[in-house]
Amino acid sequence: MSHVENLVEVKHLKEYFNISTGMFSSKPLKAVDDVSFAIRKGETLGLVGESGCGKTTVGRTLLHLYKPTAGEVWFQGKQIVTKQDIAEFRKKTAMVFQDPYSSLNPRMTVSDIIGEPLDIHKMYADKQERTEKILAMMERVGLNSEHASRYAHEFSGGQRQRIGIARSLVTNPEFVVCDEPVSALDVSIQAQVINMFDELQSKMDLTYLFIAHDLLVVRHISDRIAVMYLGKLVELADAKEIYDHPLHPYSKSLMSAVPVPDPKVARANQRVVLHGDIPSPLNAPSGCPFRTRCPYACDACAEAMPELKELSPGHFVACHRAEEIN
Repeated sequence: MSHVENLVEVKHLKEYFNISTGMFSSKPLKAVDDVSFAIRKGETLGLVGESGCGKTTVGRTLLHLYKPTAGEVWFQGKQIVTKQDIAEFRKKTAMVFQDPYSSLNPRMTVSDIIGEPLDIHKMYADKQERTEKILAMMERVGLNSEHASRYAHEFSGGQRQRIGIARSLVTNPEFVVCDEPVSALDVSIQAQVINMFDELQSKMDLTYLFIAHDLLVVRHISDRIAVMYLGKLVELADAKEIYDHPLHPYSKSLMSAVPVPDPKVARANQRVVLHGDIPSPLNAPSGCPFRTRCPYACDACAEAMPELKELSPGHFVACHRAEEIN
């Protein structure tokens, strides 16, 4: 991998939270445990997994909203280390949040919400330039200029999410973490918003980390997809490849649950049902965290976490038995 084409690189990222387990004792909750990946300029990396697998924490730690417990974050070939680095990095990055209801301030007008990042980073010379930037961004996300003086609570969920997206993109970032940006929206609006993400990506030359639990959503927008389970990255490949040939037992189960529009195909597809509950990240199993629910688990799986290996060009999987079972 050349460092020039990778806009963002994450190496051995860890994010542990200390959770109190009694009066004087605490235990680390390993929300993200040794995760590495790179995102090329202009691409969308989809990050999927069930609730609680650590995908949102990856996004937030990557942007240094949480201080990483360990590991490195690189941006444009430079490691983000000092406060100065983080400040510069923040100007070029943004995050779109999941819930458009709680992430927008009800006491601010739409233009003030969208203009807030401009104020924070002092990205305009005068009031007029600020207004122009806000209105231009509103137009890009499909909001009318007369919406500017209204309040967020007057809008529908889909429109609120457009306001949130405008706020994230008004500083003209290069890299955007989209944290389940459509999961709180009605299904009928999801497609519109995703198409908008697509259009904005080509117009504004954006690179996305797109976090979701809905595989159909991710498939539509991603170039490559990474699958997470309990703080670990278990598979990474091109979007089409991971759909057609998932190699990890967990990915197979996720893919088999995706609805297929053709009833004949759907009947022929065998649904891979997982037994047992997801273990708590506080008491994660030793070795491979998926082994307690995996039909192929063997002794080796309990002893060591398999490393993420490239089984075919560009297709990485962390499974001791990936070659046997595929």
